[in-house]
This record gives sequence, C-alpha cells and structure tokens, in this order.
Amino acid sequence: MRFRYSDRFERAHANLRQEDAERVDKTLRLLTSDLRHPGLRVKNMDGTDRIWEARVSRSIRLTFEMHGELLMLRNVGPHDATLKNP
Repeated sequence: MRFRYSDRFERAHANLRQEDAERVDKTLRLLTSDLRHPGLRVKNMDGTDRIWEARVSRSIRLTFEMHGELLMLRNVGPHDATLKNP
C-alpha cells in the first residue's frame, strides 16, 4: 500500500505535537499492514462513500480516500475538528 499526502495533511501533521506525530506515523505503518487492525477502528465517514477515518489516539483522527493500493491522506488532527473538515 502506498500513500499520497494532501497539502492539508502535511500542514496538519507538521503542526502536531511530536508525541502525536509519532502516533500518526505508527498508525500509518498499521494501515499499510492491516486496514482492519482493531486499534485503527477504520470506518466510512457518515454521509460519504469515499472518505474514511482511522483512529490515531483517543483524541486524534485521520481521514483518507482509498484508490486501489493508494491511500490519499486528507487530514489529521483533533477528533471533532478533523471530522468536521475531512
């Protein structure tokens, strides 16, 4: 599985605390090995058939689109803010 990073994702990732950025990196490694890993809690976002969310931590989420073997990473950050603007 490959990743493509949106500009928004890259900016948001750069603005995370180091601890949270490291959790995001761990989450991305898990996504490449097993999208169904229970800790990720990957699910389709309500109201859309193409945007998915994954849990990074209790308070951090990331959003992405799946295009075959490519994951387009859209946004990352605090739960509510990220899910309001996936």
